Amino acid sequence: MIDGVKIKKLRVIPDERGFLMEMLRSDDEIFEKFGQVYVTACYPGVVKGWHYHRKQTDYFTVVKGMAKVVFYDGREGSPTHGEINEFFMGDMNQILLKIPPLVMHGFKALGTEPAYVINCPTEVYNYEQPDEYRLPYDCIEIPYDWGIKMG
Repeated sequence: MIDGVKIKKLRVIPDERGFLMEMLRSDDEIFEKFGQVYVTACYPGVVKGWHYHRKQTDYFTVVKGMAKVVFYDGREGSPTHGEINEFFMGDMNQILLKIPPLVMHGFKALGTEPAYVINCPTEVYNYEQPDEYRLPYDCIEIPYDWGIKMG
């Protein structure tokens, strides 16, 4: 596991009215601070990646659909430098991922439906000076193929 990445297994509480699923609580061991909350969607066949933040920690949960979320540790001096982590999350695996600053990440919807990701980052988005740095999904700096793996 990439240094600083944390996983929280989420508990779904169903009843006759529907269900409730807590994603992140201020008393969670992995919680740092609150910046904002937003939802983003990824359409099937599309890769949203690569990007990283210098200050911000992200907390990802897929609340509808399934997604492959991938991390790459390009941090010089990190004990896990060069490692890649893949997570399959969403309807079939309800987890929350803590993504530390400087860890490259991206995601891809799986199946035929969009994947809806809720993020609760530690910082508010700064429109004038965004803490967001991007590379193309197919860049040669990251040894990862977003294609479907069969076997």
